[in-house]
Amino acid sequence: MSGGLDSSTVLYQAKADGCECYAISFDYQQRHRRELNSARHVAQTAQVVEHQVVNFDLRQWGGSALTDDKIDLPEARSLAEMSQNIPVTYVPARNTIFLSFALGYAEAIAAERVYIGVNALDYSGYPDCRPDYIQAMQEVFRLGTKQGREGNPTAIVAPLVNLKKTEIIQLGNTLGVPWDLTWSCYSGGDVACGVCDSCRLRLAAFDELGLTDPVPYA
Repeated sequence: MSGGLDSSTVLYQAKADGCECYAISFDYQQRHRRELNSARHVAQTAQVVEHQVVNFDLRQWGGSALTDDKIDLPEARSLAEMSQNIPVTYVPARNTIFLSFALGYAEAIAAERVYIGVNALDYSGYPDCRPDYIQAMQEVFRLGTKQGREGNPTAIVAPLVNLKKTEIIQLGNTLGVPWDLTWSCYSGGDVACGVCDSCRLRLAAFDELGLTDPVPYA
């Protein structure tokens, strides 16, 4: 639960699926830790049973514009430019780290599913947001836990993996996601910058649908 557009939609989808929801967020000393405030607000609004925030520091390794101040955030790039290469906002092995924590939490509470808001059609093309990666991690869930070895592995559910950003917003509208509480900006300020890749993808999707993003921008 990052507090962003995708993870908030996934939480509301899990609720619509009839799940009793336990949310987990990560404070990894990311540049945009402001997102954690949104994660808390959205989780409260969705009335989750419990919301865990796990703390660790990926700045000690760096390797990403989100965890290393020496690496500049890309700004004002076109959607075509975003689609060319894996961007510097990719955090090394981030979703593998996140899913490992989520798996431990899930098995401890005997959860049936772990929902994750990865999306393979975003222009960023992160390697750990693709269907083959999710399939591989599902095998890790099966082989690496007592629950899995006993024939009842926790399932990874990625309902957004093959949706366009516009389709995610449409789904979220149907589910009643409170967009005004969400946060997607990478810049780290108190107001969304409007020029980082994440802001531009979000704004472009709302604009394509003829909708106004309720989040304030600089």
